[in-house]
Amino acid sequence: MGQQGVHIEPAEGKLGVLLVGLGAVSTTFIAGVEAVKRGLGKPVGSLTQMGTIRLGKRTENRVMRIQDFVSLARLEDLVFGAWDIFPDDAYEAATEANVLDRSLLDQLRPDLEAIRPMKGVFDPNYVKRLHGTYVKQGAGKWDLARQLIEEIEGFQREHGVDRSVMVWCGSTEMHTVASGVHESLAAFEAGLKASDAAIPSSMVYAYAALSLGIPFANGAPNLTLDVPALRELAEKQRVPICGKDFKTGQTLMKTILAPGLKARMLGLQGWFSTNILGNRDGEVLDDPDCFKTKEVSKLSVLEHILQPHLYPDLYEGFHHQVRINYYPPRGDNKEGWDALDIFGWLGYPMQIKIDFLCRDSILAAPLVLDLALFLDLARRAGMHGIQEWLSFYFKSPMTLPQLYPEHDLFIQQMKLKNTLRYLRGEEQITHLGLDYYVED
Repeated sequence: MGQQGVHIEPAEGKLGVLLVGLGAVSTTFIAGVEAVKRGLGKPVGSLTQMGTIRLGKRTENRVMRIQDFVSLARLEDLVFGAWDIFPDDAYEAATEANVLDRSLLDQLRPDLEAIRPMKGVFDPNYVKRLHGTYVKQGAGKWDLARQLIEEIEGFQREHGVDRSVMVWCGSTEMHTVASGVHESLAAFEAGLKASDAAIPSSMVYAYAALSLGIPFANGAPNLTLDVPALRELAEKQRVPICGKDFKTGQTLMKTILAPGLKARMLGLQGWFSTNILGNRDGEVLDDPDCFKTKEVSKLSVLEHILQPHLYPDLYEGFHHQVRINYYPPRGDNKEGWDALDIFGWLGYPMQIKIDFLCRDSILAAPLVLDLALFLDLARRAGMHGIQEWLSFYFKSPMTLPQLYPEHDLFIQQMKLKNTLRYLRGEEQITHLGLDYYVED
């Protein structure tokens, strides 16, 4: 071993997984966990459940499953809680989402029906295409935050939960930028008490969670944690945070393919991307203000991977365009088309076409599981603030303000696994390999 390792509190007792939004992603995640526990399916797509990690030299043949290498909460110890702006229980919401087969949902029905959402905090000015019928009422945003805190504490008492994590699985809010109310925790709390219009619902949830020492992951492209005030609160309470925007379909493909183009020094003239989807996410993104939030998240990926300022002959001025079209007949079955104009030796042009027929919530559900388990691990290991090692799961990874985000999926995976090695006192793996060939 190359180091001492980090003390990690044991993953004993129940872990509350608090979900903001009980729609397609959350119900697919919950039903999936219940199905895996009953042997009705495999947790495909989950690094914590199916992934392995190599330790030491290749000649040692030391490979462990990640869930055996680090102390993670067991699926049997997860307890689910949720908020939503519609009153449907998890079974009704999953049936409406129509992601999983009805025959599977019926086998899980009693457990899903037992999960009823709490009334959601909802500001229609930020999500104009949804009209919630199950919404909290309060004297203002400070009062709503206090209601959330009381509900979380009540949930933990009622279910005998020892610790919790919160994951935003709700809708994309309209595009916003940080303002004065976000600059410090004191200004933010004053803004809550004044019901400042610049504080969206996602920030109210994040404030409630962080105030109680509960880790928070942002699965949408919303501003949420990307403000000094909430980062200050996370540091003050010594809570891990991460986000934003789950990396599932088209952007996942970009973070796989773009590093390959760059590795081979192949040029890019343009990358056109368009999507069709018909779930609630598609309906929300049909609003131009909400689409702007998603567009910013999607457009940032290629710029950071390809680094045109370092490779102007290959990538300077490349055209990147993203479109999302709401098409109800497809439901949760999203289709993404990509057309790439690339060039190679002596500038000769070539093309790549991608047609990815994916299931959005099927790709997102294992991310929710991994983030819940890894954030809980981070909390028990005394890690706090931005968890850049969890960038692997996001379109727009959080970093310190002075750092650029790392979008290359393979670098992100190395960062994640090396963090796990660090926690357990194992040597970092650089893949240099010269020591196998150089004689003493």
